[in-house]
Amino acid sequence: MLFEPVLPYLAGECTVKFATADWERAGAMALRAQVFCREQRIFEGDDRDATDARAITLVALAPIFGVPDHVVGTVRIHEDAPGVWAGSRLAVDLSYRRMGAIGTGLIRLAVSSAHARGCHRFLAQVQARNAELFHRLHWRTLEEITLHGLPHHFMEADLDHYPPFGAGETGFVTMIRRAA
Repeated sequence: MLFEPVLPYLAGECTVKFATADWERAGAMALRAQVFCREQRIFEGDDRDATDARAITLVALAPIFGVPDHVVGTVRIHEDAPGVWAGSRLAVDLSYRRMGAIGTGLIRLAVSSAHARGCHRFLAQVQARNAELFHRLHWRTLEEITLHGLPHHFMEADLDHYPPFGAGETGFVTMIRRAA
């Protein structure tokens, strides 16, 4: 063989922030449809619900030549009762899974930005296969449940590990490493 195989391009960093542009929100919805409708087949056609109208959408943006180009991760956060926030619909592009940085960055921004907005309790219903990641990020399982026919963990974040972060619109950059 003359040439070594070329791996597909994956950005070495991404910006994790609130979705502030229409293309970011559209990319987040498209990624959710890809993950929850086409890959996992949890929903048929569209996973949107009434929560979307009141939720804040967060995105992880991969750049090309330093310019954010496409959405590679998303999650939404919402206040369900005064001071009680929740995260839901965490999705990461298939090419960027198993690297940890995208999901971890989204979780950090979700909890820390809610904390800055007066959150005193942050909850999520996490697919069982992802519970270990959340445990490593200082979450605890409150109860094991079944949701949409799949095993889930109803979990709570330890807010002591998530200092308030009030710059969600700007967000932060996180480095991505290719899995070995």
